[in-house]
Amino acid sequence: MITRLVDRIQTLRATLWTLIAPPLVWAAHFLLSYLWASVLCAKRGAFATEPALFWGCTVLALVVIVGCGVIAHIQSRVPGDNPPHEQGTKVDRLRFLAYSTLLLAGLSFIGVIFTAVPVLFLTDCR
Repeated sequence: MITRLVDRIQTLRATLWTLIAPPLVWAAHFLLSYLWASVLCAKRGAFATEPALFWGCTVLALVVIVGCGVIAHIQSRVPGDNPPHEQGTKVDRLRFLAYSTLLLAGLSFIGVIFTAVPVLFLTDCR
């Protein structure tokens, strides 16, 4: 079953949408976390009294980013020509986009964690 999944992932087309998916998830989490904090600060005066929704969204964002990274890692390992890559073949483009997506997924993962860390330490809105 895993080999079928890996084969299916290798045949997926890499587009710019796959490249921007991890930063888009990071941006959505960033927006959600600041909206969550501002609404709770305006209503209650403290934003980390019940952070279950926030932690659920954080875990969901991290899972989606890790999924994008795993798909990109599998796609970046598609066999192809040896360097130097002088012709722009489909395999070379796939590996380039997959490697770029993998790097952006790592950056986005760290960004989501850095966005979520203040909830651990701050409880009030001062």
